[in-house]
Amino acid sequence: MLLPMNEKQFAFWKMRRSGSPNITIANLLGISRQAVSKALLVMDEKIESALREMAQANQIAIDTINAERGILLGRSIPFVTPAIIFVSEKYGMQVWYEHDGDCGTCQRYTGCIELLWDYADELGITIKRTADPTKMAEELFTKVKALV
Repeated sequence: MLLPMNEKQFAFWKMRRSGSPNITIANLLGISRQAVSKALLVMDEKIESALREMAQANQIAIDTINAERGILLGRSIPFVTPAIIFVSEKYGMQVWYEHDGDCGTCQRYTGCIELLWDYADELGITIKRTADPTKMAEELFTKVKALV
């Protein structure tokens, strides 16, 4: 299932994830609080379903899901390592496996750093600036796990 990232419901969901209460979202958009609540319930169901489908496709045993934050914590069965699946406004659905990478030789080095910075920013999480994406990921996902 692809997430409907261009729908109003997703916009409401992003606003709530950023800390806006339903009443604020309703007032900003000129709609009722009940309409926002209904839309968020539908979006939470879509997010949870998409997270579960991604876990199944990647053979990740689910430990916990937080649809309001768009986070699934689990364990990769084939890689025997912790895994996190998360929803990013900029990057869509992402799977990250806990690992010690050789980041200096990886062609995705810059992309990983950008993804980690952007995702931390989406969640309002501060992480230390470092040249090692593995260290950044450890810090970020430790803080993300605390949200769940």
